[in-house]
Amino acid sequence: MSDALTTRLDSLGVAYEIIPCDPALADTAQFCDAYGYSLNESANTIVVAGKSDPTIYVACVVLASTRLDVNQVVKKRMGVRKASFASGSDTEELTGMAIGGVTPFGLPEDLPLWVDGRVMLCDRIILGGGSRDRKVLAPPTILRALGAEVVEGLAKEAL
Repeated sequence: MSDALTTRLDSLGVAYEIIPCDPALADTAQFCDAYGYSLNESANTIVVAGKSDPTIYVACVVLASTRLDVNQVVKKRMGVRKASFASGSDTEELTGMAIGGVTPFGLPEDLPLWVDGRVMLCDRIILGGGSRDRKVLAPPTILRALGAEVVEGLAKEAL
C-alpha cells in the first residue's frame, strides 16, 4: 500500500510526511508515548457500523484525546436506530487495513468520511498510514482536500 498511499497523498497537493513506526507500537497511546506525539494531535480513523439491512458504514476521524459520539451524533447522522464500532475483522474486510493502521487516504470511494471539527483546529495531525508500520503527519487541511465532511460535535471530550 506504500506506493498507493504516497500516490494518493501526492494527488491531494498538501505537504505531508510519512513517519515509520514499530508495528507493535502502532496503537495510539503506545505510539504517542514511544515517539513523542500528543493525544491532542493524534487523529484516529474509526469505522462505525450502522445496524440496518444491509449494514451501512461510515469512517470517522477524531482526536485521540476525545471519544467518538457513536450513540448520539453518529447514529443520528447515519439514520439508524443502533450503531457501534465496526469489529476489527469487519474494518479489515471493508478497508483492507488493520486497526492501528487505518488511514483515511485508502478508504473505499463509497465510504463516507466524517471529521470532528476539533481535528481541523490542530496545526498538524498524525494519522494511520494504511498499515501498522507507518503514520502520516500533515496539516488537517489534507482531510478537506480528500473531500471529508467536517462535523462539529462528532466527538466528545474524553472523561
